[in-house]
Amino acid sequence: MDALAVVLKKPEHLELSRLALAAAGDDDVVVDIDWSGVSTGTERLLWSGRMPQFPGLGYPLVPGYESVGRVFSAGRNSGQTVGDRVFVPGAQCYGDVRGLFGGAASRVVVPGRRAIPIDEALGERGVLIALAATAYHAIVEGSVAPDLIVGHGVLGRLLARIAIALGNAPPVVWELNEQRRLGASGYEVVAPTDAHKGFRSIYDVSGDSKLLDTLIGRLAPRGEVVLAGFYSEPLSFAFPPAFMKEARIRVAAEWQPDDIAGVKRLIETGRLSLDGLITHRMAAEDAGAAYRTAFNDPTCLKMILDWRAS
Repeated sequence: MDALAVVLKKPEHLELSRLALAAAGDDDVVVDIDWSGVSTGTERLLWSGRMPQFPGLGYPLVPGYESVGRVFSAGRNSGQTVGDRVFVPGAQCYGDVRGLFGGAASRVVVPGRRAIPIDEALGERGVLIALAATAYHAIVEGSVAPDLIVGHGVLGRLLARIAIALGNAPPVVWELNEQRRLGASGYEVVAPTDAHKGFRSIYDVSGDSKLLDTLIGRLAPRGEVVLAGFYSEPLSFAFPPAFMKEARIRVAAEWQPDDIAGVKRLIETGRLSLDGLITHRMAAEDAGAAYRTAFNDPTCLKMILDWRAS
């Protein structure tokens, strides 16, 4: 088997290439991908060459961890059924070409446990499952839900929606870009000002490594800053203000299977909507233009590649 895949040959050098796929075993499924999302966090760093040292990092590579497709074939021990709609958080099935994270392809081979059945009605919105699970993980692993979120991109919006869906008070969201302040549902989005302070829990998804002192300055005593974005530069902070407030700093890591299950429950019970977050779509053949748009157009919240014609 082979597949058409997005391949980053080196930083800022992207091609659409046909790659041979690893043979599927009894535990594996073959999934025909319909849509894959472009991450403006980790994939932007891979594209620019600014990704910090990361397990499996190296070029050439196939990016992508936000794919939705249909099971084409299922091994007898895979636990999956041919024809099922599934979410796939990446793949490593391309031989000498690294799968980091490997989901941006027309077809993938993955262990059956990595293919997560989702509701058919989700369609293309299923690519948002990974980001939703990341937001869910950040909230449920902590003791205090966000009362301030920094950044109103897709992850910031999902954090706000999930916080409310879990029964918490609506957070305030900071956003510098005036266009991105639009689209809030049930919470307030404002420009940062010095008047905003006394927050118990600040969730930062800006990716700005220079913002930590500002956020600590806005905390209430014994408040917490949650680093829920991805940072390419070292983070540092002035100790005295953090000491005076007994500030806590927490890193929210990658989602776990329980987080996917939790997000699915919220979606299936109608408490979490994924509507209005996918703003741009392009055919997979236009991947180069799609990635440039995703990284450079501030109106682009989430770009998806459509593989169905491939």
